[in-house]
Amino acid sequence: MFRQMRIDIETVLDNDPAARSKFEVIFTYSGLHAIWAHRVAHKLYKRKWYTLSRIVSQVSRFFTGIEIHPGARIGSRLFIDHGMGVVIGETCEIGDNVVIYQGVTLGGTGKERGKRHPTIGNNVVIGSGSKVLGSFTVGDNVNIGSNAVVLRPVPSNSTVVGNPGRVVKRNGERVGDRLDHTQLPDPVIEMLRDMQRQIDDLKSELRAERALRRSSTNPELIPEGEPTL
Repeated sequence: MFRQMRIDIETVLDNDPAARSKFEVIFTYSGLHAIWAHRVAHKLYKRKWYTLSRIVSQVSRFFTGIEIHPGARIGSRLFIDHGMGVVIGETCEIGDNVVIYQGVTLGGTGKERGKRHPTIGNNVVIGSGSKVLGSFTVGDNVNIGSNAVVLRPVPSNSTVVGNPGRVVKRNGERVGDRLDHTQLPDPVIEMLRDMQRQIDDLKSELRAERALRRSSTNPELIPEGEPTL
């Protein structure tokens, strides 16, 4: 148990440049407190002490602003940064070395029973305000951009942005700095930029064609007021 607690503290120090000391991390990081409380609640849950486990989780929610259902399964080296408003559902499974920012929801989409929350792979970063809703798998080495709404499976080594979430693959490899979840591509903006480039190219071709016509034809024969671009 104490070995796992040391790993949790080291995870905070590795992921948060604002963390100055172990003492500060132990006494001031609500994400760390929520994870420790969840481990206690999860053990009670596995022993079928459901009400007591929920009481522990709700007390933790009151003090940290982070709600983790006792039934959720969490791997090693989870880092919840700030964490206010984070919600993790009962059948959610989280892999190792995952980073979750504030306002994230790992939830379900209805009243179905059984597995109804997402499975998060290893080395995943979930940006602020993102919602991952449903019983599907988010692969390893995935970046989910801020405020993305993910409603379908995500392959490994991908980036997801937008609402609804759209997958942007980066040559099958992880994208740059895993913690820089603000510098992620937006496929809609890229499409609009490509359309603008095509429009600019078309304008250039029309200007060239008009200039060629003027040079090979008597300019007086070209009607005045000809449309220009």
